[in-house]
Parts: sequence; structure tokens; C-alpha cells
Amino acid sequence: MTRPLLVGITGGIGSGKSTVCQIFEVLGVPIYYADDRGKYLLSNNSSLVESVKREFGAESYSKDGQLNRSYLADVAFSNPTELKKLNELVHPAVATDFAEWVQSHQNHPYVLKEAALLFETESYKSLDKVICVFASKKTRVERVLLRDLQRTHEQVDQIIGQQTSDGVRRELADYSIQNDSDSLLIPQVMKVHMRILDSASD
Repeated sequence: MTRPLLVGITGGIGSGKSTVCQIFEVLGVPIYYADDRGKYLLSNNSSLVESVKREFGAESYSKDGQLNRSYLADVAFSNPTELKKLNELVHPAVATDFAEWVQSHQNHPYVLKEAALLFETESYKSLDKVICVFASKKTRVERVLLRDLQRTHEQVDQIIGQQTSDGVRRELADYSIQNDSDSLLIPQVMKVHMRILDSASD
């Protein structure tokens, strides 16, 4: 095998991806957190920094080189067209960073790439398999309101409405994990883990 199997893991807001990822980490599976790396690269990848400045202005960064999140939130995050432009700058940088990361984890049967917008950005197409974490809408809303105290019920509803539907996720996912309070999580993760190991050894 020339490289590990590349497996994506995703799910809607409040589905509990982080908890599932923690179990995979305990099993020794390396995980690339795409959203966290994207934030890191926005401040530390010089070519990405220059691209953002060209597109959104020098005010995108403070004098000490830190990303001006409040400014970008005003000009990009609230405007779907501008947000798309920002994502089109960030996602190629993340893809390159992920490819380099995979090179340093060649000795594993498979690796996980965790990303909230795996389907929305179509980056799942560059992966071998995809795991999707599901939870009922009621559970997801409750989790987000407990976690993000600044958000309102209406805001969480709006975010869920803008994300890929669970129906589409089920069609695109190779493996599904149900993460509700009445679902046993560890046996599900173990089952998926063993199935991926089988695929990796084929």
C-alpha cells in the first residue's frame, strides 16, 4: 500500500463530531482537523495571507500579522458571495497542507480528515471513504445552545437550514454513526473502524 486510506468525517452543527473523533484518536487513528488548520494557515501561510490581503484589503490583518477576525466577519462571513471568495482561497491551502500531513502518516492503515463542510466544498471527492455523524435536530440544537451561549435558537435553526441536509449526507456517506443520547457510540465507532481496516487491507 503506497499511502493510508483517506477517510473524511463530517456532520452537521451539533452532531457531536468531536466526541466521535476522540474515540478514533483513542484507537490510534491520526486525525487532521481541517477547520482548525484553515484558521492556522490564515495567519501562518504567507501566500494565503497575501491572497487574503489582495482580495479583502490590508485591514484583514493587524499590524502584528494576526488575522483581523472582526473585520473579516463584517466583510466576508455575513456575505455569501464574499464568503465563497474567502473559502476559494483557504480550501486549496488546506488541501496542500493535508497532502503534506498525509505524507508524514504513511505508516497508518488509514487517516481521518475532520471537516464541517466536507460535502458543501466537495472536498469529499478527493477522499476514499466518508463517515457522517448524525443526531436528531432537537439534540443538535440543545447541544449548540449549551456550547455556544451567544447563539439563539433561531440562529442555530438558520445554520442547520443552510447546511447539507441529512438525507443528502446519508446518500453520500459510506459509514453512518448515530450520536443521540439513546445510541451507544463506542460500539458504532468500533464497527466502522474494523470495516475501514478491512477496506484498507484489500
